[in-house]
Amino acid sequence: MELDSPWLLISLLVALPAAFLLGWLASRIDLRQWRRADRQAPKAYFKGLNLLLNEQTDKAIDAFIEAVQHDPETSELHFALGNLFRRRGEFERAVRVHQHLLQRADLSAGDRERAQHALAQDFMKAGLFDRAEAAFRALDGSPFETEARLALLSLAERSRDWAAAVDVALLLEKAGAASFATRIAHYRCEQALEAEQRGDTRSASELLAQALAVAPQAARPLVQRAQQLTRMGEPNAAMAAWSELSQRDPASFVRLASEYADCALAARRTDAATQTLAGLFALQPGIDLLRAMAKLDSAGAMPRLMDLLREQPSLSAAIELLDAPRQTWPESAHQSARDAMARAARPLQRYRCAACGFEAQRHFWQCPGCLGWDSFPQQRMEEL
Repeated sequence: MELDSPWLLISLLVALPAAFLLGWLASRIDLRQWRRADRQAPKAYFKGLNLLLNEQTDKAIDAFIEAVQHDPETSELHFALGNLFRRRGEFERAVRVHQHLLQRADLSAGDRERAQHALAQDFMKAGLFDRAEAAFRALDGSPFETEARLALLSLAERSRDWAAAVDVALLLEKAGAASFATRIAHYRCEQALEAEQRGDTRSASELLAQALAVAPQAARPLVQRAQQLTRMGEPNAAMAAWSELSQRDPASFVRLASEYADCALAARRTDAATQTLAGLFALQPGIDLLRAMAKLDSAGAMPRLMDLLREQPSLSAAIELLDAPRQTWPESAHQSARDAMARAARPLQRYRCAACGFEAQRHFWQCPGCLGWDSFPQQRMEEL
């Protein structure tokens, strides 16, 4: 053992430097390879970014594919490539990229949720709504939960699944995303229409009551309630609904003034209805109010029509005058009708550039907007 000790010491003195040298060489080789790969991947990446900024999408995609091949573990390049495919409408390729990401075992939880969200968007854009719905539902509890639920709400509206839409809207409200009261009222109104089509008047009434409860200021539940009561042969109850609508939403009431007039005739309450409509007409003259009042009081129709032509010389009012018997026209009727038609025709008596949409009262050989030559047609807009 005494003879072996010097040899053991010599062996250790030789082996340790050799091991250090070999380790150093290996590290240099790995470092050199890493630097080479690092130089290659960013070069392809920046090349793709430059092409993308220059709107050369096809070449940009080729560059990104090259970058992914150099570094297949880089998730950001996969996301960029998938988004590019989706924007170009190549949804199948986008789906493959994002599904490949989801299959990676080393993907972080955040990137996995991000890939799931991107995959759901791919399905949505591709029109694969069943798959999109399943993909969005898989995002419950993730940072993308609110966006996913908004997408699910859109899908429910698209498929006219109003019960599902109500459920999703309530979840969004509970999460504090926003107030969906008006939307929920619309969903209940749609359900009420479906119930009425089935002949289930009772359910329709209950759904309208729910709509009013969730959005007391909404106009549509009152409109549908008044229309429903009219169809059921209850004009007096319908008049109460119309009166409430006139207080809550005068604009909606004015648009449907003709239905209100029909209801007043059925309820034999023409005097009160005429007074209501006349008060609104004095504040804001309009063709809808004029036609409604003509149903209730034909004798006063022409004076009100002339007032409307002075206050609001619209083409609809001029047509109303032209439809009236000529012997009922006052002296100023012809001039009023001409002024109304001239005012309505004025926006159409222009030339419009076919390239940028710039409009002008006279013709230009070179468009002042986009500087294009011969982009103005020879005819005015009303002649096209």
